[in-house]
Amino acid sequence: MAESFRVEAVDARRRLDVVVAERFSRLSRSRVQSLVESGHIKLNGETVKPRYSVRAGDLVTIEEPPVVAIDLRPEAIPITFLFQDEFLAVINKPAGLVVHPGAGQIEGTLVNALLHHCTGLSGIGGELRPGIVHRLDKETSGCLVIAKNDEIHHRLSRQFANRVVEKIYLAVCSGLFREKSGDIREPIGRNPFHRKKMAVTTKGRDSHTQFEVVKEVNDNTVVLCRLLTGRTHQIRVHLQHLKHPVLGDILYGRRASASRLMLHAWRLGFQHPMTQNWMEFSAEVPQEFFKFGVDPDELVHTRLGHSTATASKP
Repeated sequence: MAESFRVEAVDARRRLDVVVAERFSRLSRSRVQSLVESGHIKLNGETVKPRYSVRAGDLVTIEEPPVVAIDLRPEAIPITFLFQDEFLAVINKPAGLVVHPGAGQIEGTLVNALLHHCTGLSGIGGELRPGIVHRLDKETSGCLVIAKNDEIHHRLSRQFANRVVEKIYLAVCSGLFREKSGDIREPIGRNPFHRKKMAVTTKGRDSHTQFEVVKEVNDNTVVLCRLLTGRTHQIRVHLQHLKHPVLGDILYGRRASASRLMLHAWRLGFQHPMTQNWMEFSAEVPQEFFKFGVDPDELVHTRLGHSTATASKP
């Protein structure tokens, strides 16, 4: 099944592989480069190099190849399933667990665990990413949906691309907010001076995060954030831009501020690809958050924490 999109003006003169990797979070930069080089990602119907500079209006077409047999070792790593049927699974990923294998790590990942607990996973994400529709950073815990076949993978990916998936995160940040709620609409792109980091930049892609202060504890603030776009490190970058980095964020904040990255994908909502029913899941709040006064019952009664579940949400 092919997917395509037109290059936006903001992405003009950027590398093809960078633009595609940022638009499709399920695909790593190296995976995109491989697909470009093999001709499975084309620009205006032509095969080009991954570093090719795109222009506004260019048509990018992606047609991923047939699934390659997975040569990874299943591992009996414990997983907390929030939901599971024949089509998909929703899990509560613990902090510290890498989602998929990569350079230097082919064991001890969520994918290795999934191969042990599930069968027939989607292979669209590549032979190292069976079932992976979207990602959470290694140190981020919480809700993650897994596709069990290719058609479900495509349908879920479209929901993420169309921004109809509900994603609510819980964070503990440094400092006290001047505003108790608001919208952060700052473009995010690759940091020009630190390639492992993202940054708010005028050349970045449009990015939108809503936030609501839940409570203040000493000189820290507990907030809920709703992701309305899905940029790499979006919440971490947006909160750091407000001068309130997430505690424990060694990339955008201070190393010793907490025992872990205090970011948790608390709630995930989407339309079931087969039944079309709207489904919402909440991942249990980790113990590390309790010392900051986080009360799960209190979260539910906030504006962002209030359930938006309906019989069939569009």
